[in-house]
Amino acid sequence: LIASFHARFNPDGPADPDARVKEVAKVDGQVVAALEDVASLDEDRIIRRFLNLFAAVSRTNFYQRLKDGAHKPYISFKIDSGKIAEMPEPKPYREIFVSGPRVDGVHLRFGPVARGGLRWSDRREDFRTEVLGLVKAQRVKNAVIVPNGSKGGFYPKQLPLTDDRGAVYEEGREAYKEFIRGLLDLTDNIVKGEVVSPPNLVRWDDPDPYLVVAADKGTAQFSDTANAISEEYGFWLGDAFASGGSAGYDHKVMGITARGAWEAVKRHFREIGKDIQKEPFTVAGVGDMSGDVFGNGMLLSEKIRLVAAFDHRDVFIDPDPDPDVSYKERKRLFDKQRSSWKDYDPNLISPGGGVFSRSAKSIAVTPQMREVLGVDDKKLTPNQLIQAILKASVELFWLGGIGTYFRAEGEEDWRVGDRANDAIRITAGEAGAQVIGEGANLGLTQLGRIEYARKGGRINTDAIDNSAGVDSSDHEVNIKILLSSAIENGLLEAGQRNELLASMTDDVARHVLIHNYDQTRAVSQIEKTAAADLDAHARFMSVLEREGRLDRDIEYLPDAEAISLLRQQGEGLTRPEISVLAAYGKLWLFDELVLSEALDDPLFERELFAYFPKALHEFGDAIVSHRLRREIIATRLSNEIVDTCGFSFVERAAETAGVDFAAVALAYEAARRIYALHVYADAINVLDNKAPAALQNDLYLEASALLREQVFHLLSDPACRAALSAGALKDVIEKYQEPTAQFRKALPQILPAEASAEVAARASEWSARKAPKALAQEAAALPALEHTLAIIDLAAETGWSNPGAGGIFFAVGGSVFINTLRRRARQDPPEDHFDKMAIRQLIEDLTARQRAIAKSVIAFAGAEPKSAPSEWVPDVMSKWVEAHAHDVEQFRANAGLLDLAGPVGAGKYALFLRKLDELCAVAGNRD
Repeated sequence: LIASFHARFNPDGPADPDARVKEVAKVDGQVVAALEDVASLDEDRIIRRFLNLFAAVSRTNFYQRLKDGAHKPYISFKIDSGKIAEMPEPKPYREIFVSGPRVDGVHLRFGPVARGGLRWSDRREDFRTEVLGLVKAQRVKNAVIVPNGSKGGFYPKQLPLTDDRGAVYEEGREAYKEFIRGLLDLTDNIVKGEVVSPPNLVRWDDPDPYLVVAADKGTAQFSDTANAISEEYGFWLGDAFASGGSAGYDHKVMGITARGAWEAVKRHFREIGKDIQKEPFTVAGVGDMSGDVFGNGMLLSEKIRLVAAFDHRDVFIDPDPDPDVSYKERKRLFDKQRSSWKDYDPNLISPGGGVFSRSAKSIAVTPQMREVLGVDDKKLTPNQLIQAILKASVELFWLGGIGTYFRAEGEEDWRVGDRANDAIRITAGEAGAQVIGEGANLGLTQLGRIEYARKGGRINTDAIDNSAGVDSSDHEVNIKILLSSAIENGLLEAGQRNELLASMTDDVARHVLIHNYDQTRAVSQIEKTAAADLDAHARFMSVLEREGRLDRDIEYLPDAEAISLLRQQGEGLTRPEISVLAAYGKLWLFDELVLSEALDDPLFERELFAYFPKALHEFGDAIVSHRLRREIIATRLSNEIVDTCGFSFVERAAETAGVDFAAVALAYEAARRIYALHVYADAINVLDNKAPAALQNDLYLEASALLREQVFHLLSDPACRAALSAGALKDVIEKYQEPTAQFRKALPQILPAEASAEVAARASEWSARKAPKALAQEAAALPALEHTLAIIDLAAETGWSNPGAGGIFFAVGGSVFINTLRRRARQDPPEDHFDKMAIRQLIEDLTARQRAIAKSVIAFAGAEPKSAPSEWVPDVMSKWVEAHAHDVEQFRANAGLLDLAGPVGAGKYALFLRKLDELCAVAGNRD
């Protein structure tokens, strides 16, 4: 076995790769042959597992030496986890294991470009299990940023047995330094644009230079330490290696993680009709004011009435707090170094409250405490008091501290993986809060979240709520990579970098918080139609499983039996389940886009520039040539598309049109540029707390529906599809953009009386729901824009104006029942996935027939009249119908037999299309 290891990794072995492979095979063969004499089955399996492990290891630092020639005091192994038999799911893309007398550690990542924090673990025996659970959540969280998920954990093995916190801290930092060195020992570097492998290392994998780390539990002050080691190694990322250092964006100073989660909390309350920035509301939570997430979070509204909180030391109860007084006191504690709840001025706590030690034998429960916590006991142990806080009927429960405090009813505490809180954990169904904000990780189990949501609680997931921290770190890394390039090319003085970084703090925060706003809006939109879309969501999960991208058991997603039960109950997926699948949708689209040639289109440079603060746009060449250019574009596109159209849209569109994901993304990019709906979206956003949130969501859904329709149309039109596949995205946009803008302005003069009345009625409905007049009118007109591109093509074919061709097109739709059938499809869509696909294609076929008949009418009319379409279209249409009276009447009679007012399925659509084809053929021949 030792010979097998040396054969693989000894740098003094054969330089020729083929010769080394042969040597490895020879030695491995000797091991397998020797196994014939091993009598024990268990021992046979163990030895084979060693060989399996060696085959999965791609690098080791075993042969590297210190400057004095001595062995390094630790060993590192880089492992292709997918090659290891019986490894528990999910299997990382790669992991690095570091071990020595001072430290053990592991770093797991799910892609070549990945990021996540390193934590100081206190779980010596199962720290990998701890990290694996964290990286699973990190992977989902990272859907909003460029890198995939990663996570690391290290266990210091020589901590001094002393109460001296400084001594413990320093030994932990020394262990961390060895862990960091162990990671960098196996990581490639970039020197003058070329990838260079570390010395004395045999590499069995591809070049792999991207390694970044971030702070996590116990390592908040270690970023500068990690960056100093990065400089020591001459690592190409410099101080971009560990974000948040002295020349980076300090998360606590920015309050970015809490601010991101607060966007989620504000949306929850907006959707139940409350503005928590202006109206007092009750809060309980986990943490103290010295903590980043809890402390910053509890200062994000001056209307917070914090009635109870606890950390690992104390329990704080303030039964009837004054919002103004308590806000100022919380701010004082936040500004005080290493404060605790015991530092809270007791004179400012309302009667019956106080601060109680968790080490107390028991705690007297005052009448005021009993009332606010909903308990009858006059005396409770600290653990019982904490459970009462977790169950309290407050409006918000704010998770800002480490630990898992809620599980599902059927879950066992030992499976949760947080033994320290087993004694206080409750079931999520017992939680009394209306809203739970997950500023911290793993506050609930995923099954707990689902249970809480099913019982009416408002919650997302930790990955959605607290993504702003990792998002901010990712921006920092990519900005530093950009500025390094600018410095190298003489565009920026090195001494100016840090000042420039600091000046962009607010702009970076703005970029990050937009993601939190958009992601939570997307979850709300998907939730609104979740019951109707259940089959589509089930189909999406099945496809993910078939692609090897999803394990429902790991993500606690419903299986076929559970889906069937939800269907019977008329329910859909919950927000926590939607949150997970939205991330999977983004990750899948990202992977496909990064591998495609679509991102090479120069038009996507707009996405690159949009990612970076405006202060950096002067370094245009450095932005365009950014090393992660493709990843940045793919991230922005995948977030934009999924947040707007839903997580199953791209897969469904690709399957329906028979194209790949990149083609769908190109069609989406064309559609959103052609219709320029960003002004419409901005007008909706400013309605926060001014109009009902349900109205805002419905207004967004109107735009989403239009974009989805246009993507399907572009992919169904042979000319557009060919142009997109040929890399002519710009040509498609230029063909339709200006005519579409003109068409939108002319729409009131184009629509026939019946359609105009429908638009006016829709506008009145929007206005009645508190939409501003201009926005109501625009929203009402969006469905009428569905056929804009077909009308523009019709005008180009016939030589008529867009308004003239549009007037005829719309008149045809009303004359031969096409509008009726299309409206029925929207109002009563089928549940079955394949029926939906069929009807989706039939709707495109309807548009094609409508266009063909309109072309016949135009040919019949001859020259286009000069006046407004509304003045002459009815007359032209009437004369065409009269000229084709027999055929039109026969068609109308046959359509009447189909009973379009009743249930409409794929069969009726097919028969209707057949009759339309007959009408098109006769009319076309005559004209």
